[in-house]
Amino acid sequence: MASNRIRKSALPGFRFSIGFTILYLSLIVLIPLAGLVVKTAGLTFPQFWETVTSQRVLASYRVSLLTALFAALVNVVFGLVVAWVLVRYRFPGKKIIDGLVDIPFALPTAVAGIALTSIYAPNGWIGRLLDPLGIKVSYTPLGITVALIFIGVPFVVRTVQPVLQELEAEMEESAALLGAYRWRTFRKVLLPELVPPLITGFALAFARGIGEYGSVVFISGNMPLKTEITPLLIITKLEQYEYSQATAIALVLLIISFALLLLINTLQRWTNRRLRSA
Repeated sequence: MASNRIRKSALPGFRFSIGFTILYLSLIVLIPLAGLVVKTAGLTFPQFWETVTSQRVLASYRVSLLTALFAALVNVVFGLVVAWVLVRYRFPGKKIIDGLVDIPFALPTAVAGIALTSIYAPNGWIGRLLDPLGIKVSYTPLGITVALIFIGVPFVVRTVQPVLQELEAEMEESAALLGAYRWRTFRKVLLPELVPPLITGFALAFARGIGEYGSVVFISGNMPLKTEITPLLIITKLEQYEYSQATAIALVLLIISFALLLLINTLQRWTNRRLRSA
């Protein structure tokens, strides 16, 4: 009887749910990715290898991956600080700042790219202050990193914020009463709980940065071998009707992204197991 009650209480039912899930993922994810592989198969292996290992393509991979990596690392640090301030402190305008964190989610990426370019250009508000110091942001890899930081910080903040809200302040107070300094309290009490969401936020920001196009294309300057990102190179190939080459480049970028995300997820699971056993 108990098993029948459990079976009837499952709404809308396992078979229907798993069927809908598989259908949805197939239409949205699996079939488009399969089309990517099929289109790339139109190239012979020598043509595929020549396409994905050309100097211009390798340079674009390097720019996209390194800038996304640096931006994600910066977001881990400052995203944690922002989440900490929003959770631990009360101050005027807190709700406004909390809402501002989500602006990169709602703002069209092209608008963000134009705004960042105008601000950091040599004659922009911030660019004119940095130019005398010899610091150039727009049309450099640094500008690409700034754009990726802008669009990636909400991923870290919104991943860490719920965990901080669940952590009881009594844990910190108890550590302080036992004589632990603030840094030791953070390192021994809080950081172990924050490592998993920080890794998740890093992975999300990094994955978004690799494929970002709209906010980067304006501020990068699109100089081949210097500031050209891989998504832009793919668009260029499509505009030249070189569809097989475009999908070949996209396929390699997809494989690199999957491999890196698999590595990050493996690290996260290992960290979770280690924290549970500690």
